[in-house]
Amino acid sequence: MSHKFRFTIAIEVNVPIRIYFLAGILFLLPGFTPAKAVLNPTEQVRETVDNILAILRDKSLDWHSRQRNIEAIIDARFDFQSMSQSVLAKHWKKATPMERQQFVEFFSQYLDHVYITKMEKYTDEYVKYGAEKVNGDRATVDTFIVTKTVDIPVTYKLKRNSDEWYAYDVVIENVSLVNNYRSVYSAIIQTDGMGGLLDNLEQTNQQFGRQ
Repeated sequence: MSHKFRFTIAIEVNVPIRIYFLAGILFLLPGFTPAKAVLNPTEQVRETVDNILAILRDKSLDWHSRQRNIEAIIDARFDFQSMSQSVLAKHWKKATPMERQQFVEFFSQYLDHVYITKMEKYTDEYVKYGAEKVNGDRATVDTFIVTKTVDIPVTYKLKRNSDEWYAYDVVIENVSLVNNYRSVYSAIIQTDGMGGLLDNLEQTNQQFGRQ
């Protein structure tokens, strides 16, 4: 395994795998609802969480069916463009249009792989809902992943677009996913340039694909 590959996936060890996966899945999925009355941020998070948990618990679905169903929801309901800009920060402005497009594509694929492959670690945790704060087209929703021994605080950061709320960051026990990836990827760019980061992500996605 190359040095760059180890650097990219180092973020995964910051949170226990089982908690990281469940929090990540819940983070990626707010807002997946059929056309109907506009829901507030907490309602949209709650409805989507229920839908995802139903997929995870459906014993009639094989692994690949679960993977396809969840991946489709992730791709439809997560604001990868906003997250990509936040993760790259100053490097986004310096990147070419093609590099930006490739980063959004590779980064979204990477997140799909990371969270879906953690599905096997899911047990029977459930989610409690806390405070909701709305400020214009931005909102936060506090939740808690309830385990047998502890409640894990998870805050979702959402933005509104066409009366639906899309996730663009998650804070797990005061640790921001966006800030973590920003730190990791900035270090790679400083060493290997934007091209090096794109190669790194592409190789990482190929490695996931061979698993």
